[in-house]
Amino acid sequence: MNIERIRQPFIENFPGDFSNNPMQRNTPKVLFATIKPAGFNQPELIAFNEILSKEIGLGKFEDKDLDFLVGNNLPENVKTYATAYAGHQFGNWAGQLGDGRAILAGEITNEAGKKTEIQWKGAGATPYSRHADGRAVLRSSVREYLMSEAMHHLGVPTTRALSLAFTGEDVMRDIMYSGNPQLEKGAVVIRTAESFLRFGHFELMSAQREYNSLQELADFTIENYFPEITSSDSQRYRDFFQNICTRTADLMVEWFRVGFVHGVMNTDNMSVLGLTIDYGPYSMMDEYDLNFTPNTTDLPGRRYAFGKQGQIAQWNLWQLANALHPLIKDEKFLEDTLNNFGTYFWEAHDQMLCKKFGFDQLQKEDEDFFTNWQGLMQELQLDYTLFFSQLQKITPETDIKEHFKKVSYNLLNDQMLEKLNNFIKSYKARLDLNSISKEASLALMEKTNPKFILRNYLLYECIEEISNGKKEMLEKLTKALQFPYQEIYPEFSVKRPSGYDDTAGCSTLSCSS
Repeated sequence: MNIERIRQPFIENFPGDFSNNPMQRNTPKVLFATIKPAGFNQPELIAFNEILSKEIGLGKFEDKDLDFLVGNNLPENVKTYATAYAGHQFGNWAGQLGDGRAILAGEITNEAGKKTEIQWKGAGATPYSRHADGRAVLRSSVREYLMSEAMHHLGVPTTRALSLAFTGEDVMRDIMYSGNPQLEKGAVVIRTAESFLRFGHFELMSAQREYNSLQELADFTIENYFPEITSSDSQRYRDFFQNICTRTADLMVEWFRVGFVHGVMNTDNMSVLGLTIDYGPYSMMDEYDLNFTPNTTDLPGRRYAFGKQGQIAQWNLWQLANALHPLIKDEKFLEDTLNNFGTYFWEAHDQMLCKKFGFDQLQKEDEDFFTNWQGLMQELQLDYTLFFSQLQKITPETDIKEHFKKVSYNLLNDQMLEKLNNFIKSYKARLDLNSISKEASLALMEKTNPKFILRNYLLYECIEEISNGKKEMLEKLTKALQFPYQEIYPEFSVKRPSGYDDTAGCSTLSCSS
């Protein structure tokens, strides 16, 4: 890999702490601290994303590159650092936070001029680790490596994963916070993104009343990542905030489209570029449930449940609006923009559902149709992804009970079956209102509804295999996630086996990683 081309534009533009001291502490009035990765003596490569490596300009992997993938023996041009940010966590102000186990290597530019940031996760403590060790375990690293790539191929804006490696260390973790910590295999994942800038970076500068730095950070972000913004003065920052709102709403709609539940939508986990970042206790939807949260830490309140993600995104944007107010200084604009967020989101959401059902355009009656569908899905406990796969296959001869039995997590009694039959009749009647052909309607569904999603139980099985020195399932999942709108491996396109219903890591997870 050509790591000599990596540079550090961020630390060239902002104040930082250059002490190289990993002691956990507050670092007021700075946006980053230089820090060296811990270094690992016995690393072992698990997976390398050669396609991504070539895309971003690093090139082909060679054996000598393993050191770089875990942060060992870095060349002089790589000046590693961690950034400081703040945030609201579960609705409460948490003060200064930061990259607790994420260390940035810098930025690389490919031949087409596209810039990509490169970041280790799990390579050691930083000044922002608080009381943690900065390491990561195998299970969380595998989940981030595979899921970020799965989301990319689903067409959802996201960070991506370059590599996954064992560190050769064991790490102590209490997986369910039950007072029973155990040693687990340590790992490091390299993730990439156009930028890892978060709502929390702006919250920190504003909370510290570092308004000059806040403006410099906003200008830096606009100039590097928002080329469409050409306005000046305070209008420049209005356009900036409006753009973030639009990108965030679009991201939420994409999460709803594929059935992704983030699990921990704190403001420090929100990208200003509208990317999915920080894959922790996430889950793809199995049985449809608007109240489902995969994060045990989110119980019993379910703040970050599937159906609340749009609402929480708006709440988080209110916090960003407060942070950017010193630059915008227009309360009415901020209020109007945030109040309009819901209108934009729901319109985009319903347009998305139209495509999932094969409707060519949204009609007034569709709101009731969608509401009835949601109620049916929850009552019958139908699998979100498999439901649409089966819906596409309906013919006049289809036995509805047998057809949908394989996608229900509930036993379909006569009353439920009657409701399902009535819904299918209403769906067929709604399809008749289309102005496009049946073939065009089906094509619309096929490119909107994935046939393969990376379910938690599949990840669980994959992690178990890797822990035992096997990679067959890793290789199969890596191939399947690249073609989510095809059925590469039919055995993966089934509902979650009942034996995994109550298994930790298969339906719900903790934040432990």
